[in-house]
Amino acid sequence: MNLNSYNYTTRSGKFQVWAGILSGIQLRGDEQVLDLGCGRGAVLLMAAKLLPTGKATGIDLWKTNDQSGNAMEVTTRNAELEGVAERVELHTADMQKLPFADNTFDVILSSLAIHNIPEAAGRSHAIDEAVRVLKPGGKLRIADFRNTQAYERRLQELGMLDVKHQTLDWRFWYGSPWTATKLVSARKPA
Repeated sequence: MNLNSYNYTTRSGKFQVWAGILSGIQLRGDEQVLDLGCGRGAVLLMAAKLLPTGKATGIDLWKTNDQSGNAMEVTTRNAELEGVAERVELHTADMQKLPFADNTFDVILSSLAIHNIPEAAGRSHAIDEAVRVLKPGGKLRIADFRNTQAYERRLQELGMLDVKHQTLDWRFWYGSPWTATKLVSARKPA
């Protein structure tokens, strides 16, 4: 692994890339956004800043073997430091069995999280669950460096629209183009 690339991506690059992804979604500011596997809140809090009258909900299992320093208290503190705590809601939950009603969220995001589910069937079920809780017309963005073609296929099988699979730019690479992060995007039929 190229340590310089890893450090750049971790501390700066992923934020720049996610800023572009969020900008492309064209949030109005009143949406309900869900971050699957939110960890310490990097993407969750970026979204919350764009939601003056909306809500950013993050779920995680809070396992430190998935991400060092991963704890709900850390994410809560980060939300306070970023001035968005009143717009953020956190839950301990498994993305394979989301504790939300059908058609709850306008936007669903996930950054480098779904690959942590060890079985292919479990990852596929997490995609199913994301689609279930996404509102008609809602948008889904998944950034990951493994299994993204399977995510793309599953979204197509579920009848999602505008399903796209693309390589994100070098600012989100962990070491080299061979470990480039991919983005899978889709929209639920209205």
